Amino acid sequence: MTSVRHPVEEVPPPGRLTAFGLQHVLAMYAGAVAVPLIVGGAMKLSPADLAYLINADLLLCGIATILQCVGLWRFGVRLPIMQGCTFAAVTPMVLIGTEGGGLRAIYGSVIVAGVAMILLAPVFGRLLRFFPPLVTGTVILVIGLSLLPVAGNWAAGGQGAADFGAPKNLGLAAGVLVLVLAVQRFAPGFLSRVAVLVGIVAGTAAAIPLGFTDFSGVGGADWVGVSTPFHFGTPVFETPAVVSMLVVALVTMTETTGDFIAVGELTERPVDARRLANGLRADGAATVLGGVFNTFPYTAFAQNVGLVGMTRVRSRWVVAAAGGMLVLLGLAPKLGAVVAAIPAPVLGGAGLVMFGTVAASGLRTLAGVDFRDNHNLTVVAVSAAVGLLPVGVPGIYKEFPDWFQTVMDSGISAGCVTAIALNLLFNHLPAGRTSAPIAAAAPLLEGRGGEDAVEQTGEQRV
Repeated sequence: MTSVRHPVEEVPPPGRLTAFGLQHVLAMYAGAVAVPLIVGGAMKLSPADLAYLINADLLLCGIATILQCVGLWRFGVRLPIMQGCTFAAVTPMVLIGTEGGGLRAIYGSVIVAGVAMILLAPVFGRLLRFFPPLVTGTVILVIGLSLLPVAGNWAAGGQGAADFGAPKNLGLAAGVLVLVLAVQRFAPGFLSRVAVLVGIVAGTAAAIPLGFTDFSGVGGADWVGVSTPFHFGTPVFETPAVVSMLVVALVTMTETTGDFIAVGELTERPVDARRLANGLRADGAATVLGGVFNTFPYTAFAQNVGLVGMTRVRSRWVVAAAGGMLVLLGLAPKLGAVVAAIPAPVLGGAGLVMFGTVAASGLRTLAGVDFRDNHNLTVVAVSAAVGLLPVGVPGIYKEFPDWFQTVMDSGISAGCVTAIALNLLFNHLPAGRTSAPIAAAAPLLEGRGGEDAVEQTGEQRV
């Protein structure tokens, strides 16, 4: 009797593999190049150096994604996870780059942070018991909601655009959104699963005659561009820079844990302690490579988590193929210039669907949580509020120390830390066990095999 292959292990035919993979690349491209653009722009790097940073970033995004999806020994979560530079590191890197030693100091601190992530990965793996559905559902919800403003900015034309908020931008984004929904609803099997790709390609095609974009920059781009180690000089290791990047590493590991758990639920392959440690170890290895090859710390990209949920294409080999495409983009600047010409409103229309899917997945997880006669509703309410505070009020923590801003300015890490802390307060500490369902679930949450106790109560665990 032949065993049924898990959807995560399925390898689609070459044509579909390419289409599904390209869809993932287009979904994350804008976010992937944003970090080098922001950091390089703040440091007033030359256009040639900015282009170099972008190519190096795309190359390492691809390598990190392949490592995460395919795996090598104890490195890689082996789930459909797309990797990209973390936005949690932007502010510290800008400060280091402009006031604390330049790119060489950034890369020194990035290398140290990557090594720390590799060493701390097993510790985070053992903390998985503090991520019950109550916490994971809340974190996934916050991830989706905190990303929606990103899609909104794209739909309006892109942050800083001269015509930001112009009706034509929002109209194009709305057209892409409607097309994605129509394809997903009415198109036959395969086409419905590449609805985002269809929307982006059709939206870009419509944008050219309407004057939203042009591909004139493609002609001037090089065909081949290879990133070499330590292109900007030998890294230097300055204590303030290293300390700030170590804080970023902890924040990144927390955010990535939420993304891993979300993908595990979407693919029906739950993340256990060993798989989590392997994934975080791969994040650390990619971050070390980032410091060597002139780029930045890496993490899982939440927008691609939403794409997995929306398309229901759960194969890790699809995302590995997307990683291969990113490697090609990093080695061929001309190809990268083609993708870079996609207008922001087109990405915004598709992003609204993908990011909303992430938030809806969090609600689905929370639907299995018991909210009767306990404090679980408070945990969700306060965690979501704290997570969305920096999203709704940017700069709210600007008067606080840098380390505090690094943790709390990211809605994802702020919501995650709050959810973990409140779950501990209400459901783990003896004074917080105020109801029978929670008391019954406590052995399970504490790793003492309480499944039978939970089942005997007839209640779902938190």
